[in-house]
Amino acid sequence: MIHTDETTQETIKTLEGLISILEDGKLGYTDAAEHVENSAIKSDFLEYARERALFIVELQNQINKLGKSTDTSGGGPLGALHRAWIDIKSAFTGGDTESIINACITGEEAAVEKYKKALEENHLEHDQVYIVSKQLNSIQNTLSQIKMRAN
Repeated sequence: MIHTDETTQETIKTLEGLISILEDGKLGYTDAAEHVENSAIKSDFLEYARERALFIVELQNQINKLGKSTDTSGGGPLGALHRAWIDIKSAFTGGDTESIINACITGEEAAVEKYKKALEENHLEHDQVYIVSKQLNSIQNTLSQIKMRAN
């Protein structure tokens, strides 16, 4: 793809949207880890949060390559909803693990949708498509793991 100012802006906007949902996931998993009793689940949630932080850095590097500096302003409206969902569920259920897992599933499903949309919009360069696809695959694997815990 040949980048004009307009396509570069679209690419940056797409990548920033993904960073937003990753920030929300990172915060959501950190919050969820604080509320679950099971040490294995807590460990998994902390690992997912760490992975999201690494994904954020990868995407920020891509934005920087496009000549725009990245700021880390905490997540977007969809993610804020995800965080609030975990907070509310935790408060009402006293940290009921099943409810927290279900909230994480909701958040991951939202992330998968956002990633698929980013790939469909076709604003990304080859390297970015590779990174976003790799991250999407990992998020889908995480979603599968969490769904197995829910059963």
